[in-house]
Amino acid sequence: MAKTIFEEMGGTYVRQGDYFIPCLSLPADKENHPIGVWGQRHLRYIKQHHKVRYTNLLTSGKLNSYLADIDKQAEDVFFRLVKQIAEREGVTEQLKADNQMEWVARMNNIRSRATEIVSHDIIYNQPKCGGREINTSLSPFQCNGRKSRKYVIYLNNT
Repeated sequence: MAKTIFEEMGGTYVRQGDYFIPCLSLPADKENHPIGVWGQRHLRYIKQHHKVRYTNLLTSGKLNSYLADIDKQAEDVFFRLVKQIAEREGVTEQLKADNQMEWVARMNNIRSRATEIVSHDIIYNQPKCGGREINTSLSPFQCNGRKSRKYVIYLNNT
């Protein structure tokens, strides 16, 4: 019996009953990146709404690093937004010392708004430029020679 292309490339089969099933495995991810809450949310989103992207990332072995990158970007933007909005609205350590309940209420409101911004812009709406994905960064990004001011608009809106 002639070898199949799969066997010529080093693949093997396992017999289960009357069938030969190929032994397939995914390429190992070179680094084990921790994935936080933002990465888990994006994973759930691409599993449900972008199945081809999810499958391509999974089979190429890049899913974990992709999710870790999204998680890091989202976390950085979240903390920067919270800090800048708190500064803009005058939520300071002095307010915390004077009126703790007011400080907690205002910080919870700021964190909630920052969570909505990050969720909308990074987790559930990966920006595209000319049909290809781009990495959002903390500063405005370039798209076809023009700067996008997506985050600047949120931060400078007074």
